[in-house]
Amino acid sequence: MSTVTKPYHIGRKISRIRELKDMKQEALAQALGISQQTISAIENSETIDDERLLEVAKALGVSIEAIKNFSEEGMISYFNSFYDNSSVNGSVNTNSNNCTFHPLDKLMESVDENKKLYERLLQSEKDKNEYLEKLLNLK
Repeated sequence: MSTVTKPYHIGRKISRIRELKDMKQEALAQALGISQQTISAIENSETIDDERLLEVAKALGVSIEAIKNFSEEGMISYFNSFYDNSSVNGSVNTNSNNCTFHPLDKLMESVDENKKLYERLLQSEKDKNEYLEKLLNLK
């Protein structure tokens, strides 16, 4: 049994892009307003009309050209071209998208803010109780 696919099997390309986007057939079907069985049929089709292809491309968040030109080899090459360039020759690359804060610092800020909020709410309740006690003592 051969697993070789035809080079221009549009349905399989759609299927692979959907899988790479971690999307289930049901989710794509819902986005297109069609059944999961219809998605299955589309993914088993060698060709698809341009109007439907445009709808699928939009639902997947890619262009028609991305679907038409998709190849496993191209994706492997694309992903293999990534590498960690956060430091070059020991110097820090200032254009990288590295985290500029320590997550624990943000967590502690949040804890401090929650503590202050709690203290304000507690004081508010104490003030209410004092007011109610004064009202009761006046009667």
